[in-house]
Amino acid sequence: MGKYLYQQRKKEKRQTQKQKLGKIKGVRISPRISEHDLEIKANLAKKFLQKGHKVKVEVRLRGREKALSNFAEKKLENLFQKIEQNIRIKKESEVKRSPRGLEIMIAKQ
Repeated sequence: MGKYLYQQRKKEKRQTQKQKLGKIKGVRISPRISEHDLEIKANLAKKFLQKGHKVKVEVRLRGREKALSNFAEKKLENLFQKIEQNIRIKKESEVKRSPRGLEIMIAKQ
């Protein structure tokens, strides 16, 4: 019985070593972000996705920006278009509104 349990634990340990656990990486943007800076953030997100990580995209809203969240959603869609030029992405969750802005999780398809 002891030898069997030892072999089972050893087998499970080998399986967990082979697993590649993707971490959650974050990218923050604001609604006032310039086009060039948005491209840089898109390239950063692409790099994370290619490595197998999930990416949490946050759009931070401050002051009056909270009332005009439709601009933030447009910037978010613009970011997704830039990422999807090279990589197909899937949205893990819908756009979630938090007190500080918008959040969404994306992963490589």
